Amino acid sequence: MAIDFKTGAEKNKIHPYKMLLYAGLGSIVMMFAGLTSAYIVKKSQSNWLDFELPKVFLISTFVILLSSFTIQMALKKAKEGLQNPYRGFLFLTAILGLVFMSLQIQGFMALEAQNIALTGPRSNSAASFLFVITLLHLLHVLGGVLALLGVSWSAFRAKNNPQNSLPVELVATYWHFVDILWIYLFIFLHWIG
Repeated sequence: MAIDFKTGAEKNKIHPYKMLLYAGLGSIVMMFAGLTSAYIVKKSQSNWLDFELPKVFLISTFVILLSSFTIQMALKKAKEGLQNPYRGFLFLTAILGLVFMSLQIQGFMALEAQNIALTGPRSNSAASFLFVITLLHLLHVLGGVLALLGVSWSAFRAKNNPQNSLPVELVATYWHFVDILWIYLFIFLHWIG
């Protein structure tokens, strides 16, 4: 933290909500690092089942990448004070998040259709790990979608251009995080798994 000696004001101070978000993101990183480490250890066991991820997981990857572009555009339009494009990109990001979630569920169903049980007595550790890791990510995406819908609701109710871009900055940071996390998980599960 630096102090401007002319005015005595603090410069470059991080908003407390951003600090809370960063702390939360750090804990999520630690959780997924633990899960992927356990995955690697468990994979060395003899009863590990090797299988390919259904192609729908790749399609969902493209969808979440596109949603990162749309949330960045929403943030840009919010900072420019362009309310209608901001609202549109924000809402489109939420829709893409729902599409991503739907594709992930289709991926689970495709595995079950291949007789790869994700849970229960017929399941294998490989499928169960995949299910737990992707389901936890999916829950974080759901949290992001709910945050996007909340910020969208506020944006659609607003009569004037938003003076405070903090809500969209926070949700954009979180959304980029879940995007990058999914890219990591997809690469991990596709090539390591």
